[in-house]
Amino acid sequence: MSILTWIIVGLVAGLLASFVVGGGLGIIGDIIVGILGAFVGGWILSKLGAGSPFGGLAGTIFTAFIGAVVLLFLLRVLSRGRRPL
Repeated sequence: MSILTWIIVGLVAGLLASFVVGGGLGIIGDIIVGILGAFVGGWILSKLGAGSPFGGLAGTIFTAFIGAVVLLFLLRVLSRGRRPL
């Protein structure tokens, strides 16, 4: 995957996760959460013995979305009482 594809996947997954969890981190933050979410989502799905139900770019975005939702949820739990995200 090219760096541009990683950025687009990160942006889409991060934005979708922000809509689901609530409260985004801005464009750059959403891209970073989406890219990190791709790694987290891939790890989670592999540990569960599951794969993405889609192939190609849609599967990559789905996996990144799952990981981004988990990351944003963990960020909310860890930052509770500090400052709102």
